[in-house]
Amino acid sequence: MKENINMGKITAILQAAQQRAKEMNLQYEGALLPEEAYEILQSAPGAKLVDVRSRAELDWVGHVENSVNIEWATYPGMRPNPHFLTQLEQQVEKEALVIFLCRSGARSHHAAAAATKAGYSDCYNVLEGFEGDKNSENHRNTLGGWRAAGLPWEQG
Repeated sequence: MKENINMGKITAILQAAQQRAKEMNLQYEGALLPEEAYEILQSAPGAKLVDVRSRAELDWVGHVENSVNIEWATYPGMRPNPHFLTQLEQQVEKEALVIFLCRSGARSHHAAAAATKAGYSDCYNVLEGFEGDKNSENHRNTLGGWRAAGLPWEQG
């Protein structure tokens, strides 16, 4: 019975994310809020979280436990990672439900689009990212994002 409830919840979350993607004219399957992404990761077997932030961000700011870490851009200089898709293919099956995460949702948006173009059929972006948007004092971690939502993470 619990499995049926979980499947119904997963389906509802993914349908909402897919509707957002249509409304936002995205080139990938869906756009998830942080809480939705966490629920999918807890309930959907085989779902993978791919954190595309730089190694420095993961070490200094924190990360989600058990995520796959593949830089979209490298620090310093934030140069594009020319091996991103190769590294993704080495670590994540193309048939998996893949959820991309970055600081605010921008790099992960591009990663989800690139992965979709490369043949991944079930790509989602985490809106708001790990740290969310800047507030009026130019600080992150208060307006949206994984951390501000109180979801589990650990310091690097």
